[in-house]
Amino acid sequence: MNSKITLSIPEIAKKIKVLDLSSYDLVVGIANGAIVLASLLAYEAELELRIIQINFRDNDNRKKFDEPKLLQGFSLDKKYNNILLVDDVSVTNKTLNKAKEVIACQKITTLVIKGEADIVLFEKIPECIILPWRDY
Repeated sequence: MNSKITLSIPEIAKKIKVLDLSSYDLVVGIANGAIVLASLLAYEAELELRIIQINFRDNDNRKKFDEPKLLQGFSLDKKYNNILLVDDVSVTNKTLNKAKEVIACQKITTLVIKGEADIVLFEKIPECIILPWRDY
């Protein structure tokens, strides 16, 4: 039986508070899993927030498509120099890479709670995680 680690909003917020978010000028969250996390980051950094609708897996983490799909058009109304791209978990980087391709900004830094990214909030958790905003 696989054990799962439950993370709380205060635990996640504590990790966010120690980040230096001063170099970013926009937060982009990947829907649906990263909407809450991206909102917390945008609030903490006092930045605008945009949501990009990309889907790859279902709620049970099974692949829905062969590759991540952009489900809704995405464009930015102005030029941004340094974007913080947020997802909840990234194992293969496929969803993050699809988002980077769509956003097409010079400097994009990726952030996840767990997995592979430029910034990983919880690097030392090998188990699956349960997020407080997901309905499991």
